[in-house]
Amino acid sequence: MAEEMILVVPRAEFDRLGAFQGLHFEVDRYLSELLTPPSPRFMARSLAETDPKFKQIIPYAIFTHEGRILSYVRGGKGGEKRLAAKRSIGIGGHMNDGDAAGEAFDLAAYHRALQREIAEELQINSPYSQRAVALLNDDSTDVGKVHMGVVHIFECETDAINCGEAVITDLAFLDKETLQENHEHLETWSQICLAEIGRLLGS
Repeated sequence: MAEEMILVVPRAEFDRLGAFQGLHFEVDRYLSELLTPPSPRFMARSLAETDPKFKQIIPYAIFTHEGRILSYVRGGKGGEKRLAAKRSIGIGGHMNDGDAAGEAFDLAAYHRALQREIAEELQINSPYSQRAVALLNDDSTDVGKVHMGVVHIFECETDAINCGEAVITDLAFLDKETLQENHEHLETWSQICLAEIGRLLGS
């Protein structure tokens, strides 16, 4: 089977726009530049995972309902092995060449890929609104050096959300206090987002 070709952008473009550590809230400015050809391109996943000269763009969707935050534990099969058994508050994954629909990858393709990733991982039976609120970069870990997150907040009218993949386990809406008590069990991106969850949620 052919290897997955995933979306990357040159690290040099990120540096040109202004590299940062943690969260950054100028989403539109960065995405409009990073997702304008010729910056976005596709690379074999095995190469992208170990080449810090490129950043993989990853949507990171946080689902909320009545002040609680959806979280889950990532199983050991499939996905990013380095994050297995960690609790997370973000749903998302890689953009790939199928999302481009045979054309250049742009913002429209990004939003198609966002919906595809969420539909693969969750069964959502609730109306919701969503917005992109921040970019996330963490160069302190091997995983973080080759990824960049786009944090989306999904505000759900009900809690009718179920697992869509076997690797998503222990899915539940938890309050912020419970998540903070389990801080050491969260994967790094979730720790970063939880530290500024009030600003991300606009509260």
